[in-house]
Amino acid sequence: MNHVVVTGGTGALGAAVVEVLLARGATVHLPIMEAALPAHLPWRERVHAVPGVSLEREDDVAKFYAGLPVVWASIHLVGGFAMAPVTETSLADFEKQWRLNTATCFLACREAVRAMKNGGRIVNVAARPAVTPTAGMIAYATAKAGVAALTQALAAEVLSQGILVNAVLPSIIDSAANRASMPKADHASWPKPAQLAETIAFLASEQNALTTGTLVPVYGRA
Repeated sequence: MNHVVVTGGTGALGAAVVEVLLARGATVHLPIMEAALPAHLPWRERVHAVPGVSLEREDDVAKFYAGLPVVWASIHLVGGFAMAPVTETSLADFEKQWRLNTATCFLACREAVRAMKNGGRIVNVAARPAVTPTAGMIAYATAKAGVAALTQALAAEVLSQGILVNAVLPSIIDSAANRASMPKADHASWPKPAQLAETIAFLASEQNALTTGTLVPVYGRA
């Protein structure tokens, strides 16, 4: 699988994705805002982390990718979530969701294409509300719908370069933070980070020789 970038690699899903990629022999590169990787990550000594990179800053993203070897795959997990009725959503709230989700994905996608020389794979993370109307998430849903549209438009643009571009659409991910915020929910029905990581790793692999421009629902039983 060679050199693979993972944005948002220190979160619950990101950590699971990195673990799967390392097990499959990938060399993993992580852009991180922190000065160092958190100590609880068991694989922290086995990845190449570049500190002080904001995925919202164009110069930071361009510099990070320019400093890498030829990239085979780029997996974009960084993002943010907010929930509020439309009448309680300010323009600043709306723009923040766009920057955290859509803009970061766009910048990483653009620089990943520049860093790929002989084909490659790009995997984005949208969300179920991007395709299934969900009340109270207008800023988040719109931002993730932007990720979905970006994914499909980019897939058409770079197909002739041998780059396949897909996105997964999780429902509520079974993470510690989500369990804490929804203690009475049916956690067993939520997709697990390790399960999602397997799907993402396949889409990013050479074994995926056909699938592109696809929004893959990974809802579990939720």
